[in-house]
Amino acid sequence: MAWQQLRVQVRSDQIEPLEQLLLDYGGLSISYLDAKDQPVFQKEPGSTPLWDLVDLVCLFEQGANLDGLLFLLRQHAAIEDKGSLTLEVLEDQAWERSWMADFKAMKFGERLWVCPSWQDPPEPNAINIMLDPGLAFGSGSHATTSMCLQWLEKNVRDDSTVIDYGCGSGILAIAAVLLGAPRVIAVDNDPQAITATIENAKRNHIPEGVIETYLPVQLPDDRAGLQSDILVANILAEPLMQLAEDLSHLVKPRGCIALSGLLAEQADGLLDHYSAWFEMDEAVLREEWAQLSGTRLN
Repeated sequence: MAWQQLRVQVRSDQIEPLEQLLLDYGGLSISYLDAKDQPVFQKEPGSTPLWDLVDLVCLFEQGANLDGLLFLLRQHAAIEDKGSLTLEVLEDQAWERSWMADFKAMKFGERLWVCPSWQDPPEPNAINIMLDPGLAFGSGSHATTSMCLQWLEKNVRDDSTVIDYGCGSGILAIAAVLLGAPRVIAVDNDPQAITATIENAKRNHIPEGVIETYLPVQLPDDRAGLQSDILVANILAEPLMQLAEDLSHLVKPRGCIALSGLLAEQADGLLDHYSAWFEMDEAVLREEWAQLSGTRLN
């Protein structure tokens, strides 16, 4: 079965009336896409931040008559760029897996590969993370994940206890194990991320118990038994700021921390803040993103 896909660019504060108009004309699903490659961050759990400009994409049945809707949209004051209004026929496919065609094996550092679980690794004798991100963030393609993987390759030892705080798909936790860490603790506030981490650990034949998974509320009150040689947190600048003291308690004296998920312009503030607990290194920048690292003070 084919579908009609309507796409139009609109300011985020004008979405609600347009969305209702699309639904009134038989819209079956509506998606919001970034129209200008603008980073946005979820500042509060459960909030839904939007880009300033949004591509509103709506699916309709193949036989739906949309002439009246197109006429109204071309007159609508909320649509400043009338040329952004398009309608095309979209052939049906397995949408939930269509992204797989664009996920390719990627190399990080000297010996670490991230490979789709449905493909053979390009270098079978390398350290290969076989990954299916599922509904959780983390395929290695984003600059922040890439920087964390390369940092782990240089810093993980065969006696390292590692905490991956904000584990997403489990990519960093699994990398730490495959690089030699005998114990990894993976933490995320999204239950789907915990599920993805467990499934990807099985996919990489990691023995049960090597990666311990927790929601933050499940972490023991006594953090002494959780202290790590290495803690990596690839989340966002604001939670990194709020969690600084808590994260410091999870790192042994002279242990290492790596932070990412932040924009380059946010690096200085976090460096200053974390210097209360860590001897911080100079920020590493890639594109508009930054990674910070440091050593826990005694």
